[in-house]
Amino acid sequence: MSRIGKKPVVLPSEVTASVSGQTIEVKGPKGALSFKATDDVDIKVDGNIVTILPRGSSKRAKQQWGMSRTCISNCVTGVTEGFKKELEINGVGYRATMQGKGNVLKLTLGLSHDVNFEVPNGVTVTAPKQTEIIVEGIDSQLVGQVAANIRAWKKPEPYKGKGIKYKGEYIFRKEGKKK
Repeated sequence: MSRIGKKPVVLPSEVTASVSGQTIEVKGPKGALSFKATDDVDIKVDGNIVTILPRGSSKRAKQQWGMSRTCISNCVTGVTEGFKKELEINGVGYRATMQGKGNVLKLTLGLSHDVNFEVPNGVTVTAPKQTEIIVEGIDSQLVGQVAANIRAWKKPEPYKGKGIKYKGEYIFRKEGKKK
């Protein structure tokens, strides 16, 4: 039995959900999201409660049961509160600024050129300070992927901690060479 899959997803008052086949569409104040489940699970909406049940007792059905429940819960959270990832930039001369109409993030990271990162649709990126980047949106997967793509340009190194890291992330520091 899946401990996560057994729990029903409770919809807040301002959120509506509708099921057609294996696709559930969730609408809320921040927008609309949809999730297409595999054929291994059944999705039922009763008023403000969404329940997910496995079809059969195969290993795959049990795996999809918990995962489907979590994805539907993320859709509900996304259309009500949204998701947010915060990044910090450490290093002398390293900075981030927004260019144009808010769809290009310009990163100066000690490379021979500046990095112009195109922000995809569905995500808003802001740089309130030169050493801070905030990624926000309603889709959990897209917000995490955009934050990971920005971080990939200059991951924090273990000797001085220079690079882009998530806020609150611990960087394991190493000791340098000794004379």
